Amino acid sequence: MARAAALPEAAHAARRHGPAGRRDGGGAPDARRVRAVAGALVALTKPRIIELLLVTTVPTMLLAARGVPSLRLLAVTLVGGTLAAGSANTINCYIDRDIDAVMKRTSRRPLVNKRGAVKPVEALAWGIALGAGATVLLGLMANWLAASLADAAIVFYLFVYTLWLKRRSPSNIVIGGAAGCFPVLVGWAAVKGTVAAPAIVLFCVIFLWTPPHFWALAMKFRKDYAAANVPMLPVVAPAAEVTRKIVWYSYAMVAATLALAPYAGWIYAIAAAGLGGWFLAEARRLHARVRAVMALPRPLPMRMFHLSIAYLTLLFAAVGVTALLPWGHW
Repeated sequence: MARAAALPEAAHAARRHGPAGRRDGGGAPDARRVRAVAGALVALTKPRIIELLLVTTVPTMLLAARGVPSLRLLAVTLVGGTLAAGSANTINCYIDRDIDAVMKRTSRRPLVNKRGAVKPVEALAWGIALGAGATVLLGLMANWLAASLADAAIVFYLFVYTLWLKRRSPSNIVIGGAAGCFPVLVGWAAVKGTVAAPAIVLFCVIFLWTPPHFWALAMKFRKDYAAANVPMLPVVAPAAEVTRKIVWYSYAMVAATLALAPYAGWIYAIAAAGLGGWFLAEARRLHARVRAVMALPRPLPMRMFHLSIAYLTLLFAAVGVTALLPWGHW
């Protein structure tokens, strides 16, 4: 009788706790699920792009303050900028999930890979929440001009670039790339409460830097963009025309960097001229290799792409360092 009575009790315990051998690890699948979702949500924000945006924000704030602004303001602006950029990038992934699935370069993004850790509607909600958080944080703890500029960047990136230009015009990255220029305006506005000429010059620098940077990448992944019917310039124009425009934009960008010299000082001017010469040499080198395509079938556009990232990082490092120096101004 006792043995018979014990059987239902044991069965109930097994249903409640699972087999004895698995009881200790019962929470592991849930933990893995949480990590997968968290990883997918972070990946949707495109952290590598955000890093580059923040590289331009801090030196701009140092230049605006002619020194180091309060650490609180720096932290608020960086966190707010991260949330705003993450919002734009996440919603971009939601909108572009059809072409991301076609392109090899983007086929492992969370909404198109086979893991399915995050659903599209969840990604959209995440993106909206990030944007709302950025607006509130910047508005209440920096100022509402900085918050408005961050919101303008999100709107411009999603509506002008992603929804309007990206799939329709070879000028998509030329015009739409302006969204990536807004962090310098946000940083300046956070410190000064206004937008002044030096911030606009830095905006122009990044605006002119973006086409050479992105066209070099698009040259590498031209077949990807063609398969997705995205008319990036390297898809619709000969390579020599693309590299010729890269050279033109490079000259214009270097001229814009030198336009900041009267405000940033002569040390910055020397750094900008040296870095500009380096950038122009690589742009001209790429163009020469493309024109000699019969002899050199691999123009190596990714060299230009990676150099452009190093260039922008070093240029803004020069902006930040010279802003902190007690000498070196005109």
